[in-house]
Amino acid sequence: MAVPKRKLSKRRKRLRRGHHTGAGMATQACPRCGSARLPHRVCGSCGYYAGKKRLEVEDS
Repeated sequence: MAVPKRKLSKRRKRLRRGHHTGAGMATQACPRCGSARLPHRVCGSCGYYAGKKRLEVEDS
């Protein structure tokens, strides 16, 4: 059975696993106001989804 002869250091382990990061969140521009939003979600800045007002948003 294959067993490592020495303990793998944290540095060497982390160097090898440097590409194991998750992908960033996919965003797209809102067709109404142009701000970034998640796909298939109500826009947080204008409150519209699929061309209809779905959420009341306060102006600040």
